[in-house]
Amino acid sequence: MNARTLISAALAAAAAVALTLAGTASPAQAADLTATFTPGATWTDTAGNVLQMHGLGIIKVGNTWYGYGEDKAGQSSASDPFQDIACDSSTNLQTWTYQGKALTRQASGDLGPNRVVERPKVIYNSSTHEYVMWMHIDSSNYSAAEAGVAESSTPCGPYTYLGASRPLGFQSRDMGLFQDTNGTAYLLSEDRANGLRIDKLSSNYLSVVSAGSSNGGSAALLADYEAPAMVHVGSTYYLLASHLTGWSANDNIYSTASSPAGPWSSVKNFAPVGTNTYATQTANIIPVSGSAGTTYVYAGDRWTASNLGTAPLIWLPMDILVVTRPEHRHLDRKLEPGPGHRLPHRRQQLPGPGRGRRVHRQRRAGRSVDQRLGHQPAVDPQAAPRERVHAHESQQRTLPGCARRIHR
Repeated sequence: MNARTLISAALAAAAAVALTLAGTASPAQAADLTATFTPGATWTDTAGNVLQMHGLGIIKVGNTWYGYGEDKAGQSSASDPFQDIACDSSTNLQTWTYQGKALTRQASGDLGPNRVVERPKVIYNSSTHEYVMWMHIDSSNYSAAEAGVAESSTPCGPYTYLGASRPLGFQSRDMGLFQDTNGTAYLLSEDRANGLRIDKLSSNYLSVVSAGSSNGGSAALLADYEAPAMVHVGSTYYLLASHLTGWSANDNIYSTASSPAGPWSSVKNFAPVGTNTYATQTANIIPVSGSAGTTYVYAGDRWTASNLGTAPLIWLPMDILVVTRPEHRHLDRKLEPGPGHRLPHRRQQLPGPGRGRRVHRQRRAGRSVDQRLGHQPAVDPQAAPRERVHAHESQQRTLPGCARRIHR
């Protein structure tokens, strides 16, 4: 039996479209929490200030989410030296309260004036009981190309900065951080000279360790992409990343593997070609568990070069589909821009390992945007084409609050 995987982002291009999500409040509570995001709209905290969670890092502690980001307030692409790393908290992913500066500019050194500090990512080490933050550290001309690390005993810190280096001796610019279900952690690091590296971290998460003699010690080495983010679903690892186009958006890609060490599949787009991932760049993937299961939220930055501080944070539902076909190595896909208008039918090979459910998604006219987490929101059909994945046979059940049916 042949198994193939498909990942797609249900990205809404229209700013007026609201996305509604729900997640389980706590293990003891079955009730779902509902939150609504409006792609492209200004997102403010409880004090009315624009959220500074650019290059998002995010972690859930108990019932509370903590978001970290580059403070770009008042800056443009012509001048954006490090100001601080902001920390906000939320219990529903919608309403955020500013908690303070997780990492503050210093008088000199890596965190000093005219330095670059980008893409803060945080994970928790259950052995050391410390929150560990990794980030891109650089000089104003991007010649340093290092990865920095800091730690704190509390989610929002303040964090103690421990220093920066080139992981395994290689350049490191736009980066990501991934913690596997077994506790092993990896630094995802863009090495301009060689490619995108997946580096294994030490048991305390404070340094990179060699994974062997191949790839210069990295666990894996891919082509050169930046802004990486990874998630582990079932038996498959999904890696999202961006092409290198500066502040300009591009068609971001994904790859799959059965291990962080690979081998990784050939890359494919996860948004329609030519949309430039709906004018965003990957920042992170947010897994959210609710009563209907786990759903994944794509968090992207829509960089506005003239005013980075108000650059929209675009959060969108992302479908990760595992399709098992007993006889076929392809599945049929249709893109529907709107009623009465269909793009040509096409077939596409699906990369990656894994096996699971067949999924059939169906548009329903007039569908409310008030849907549970993990299910397709209503979108402007002219602005954001929907992707329908077809499979046949088997038993059908309907998830509550959802217009989509899952076949298995």
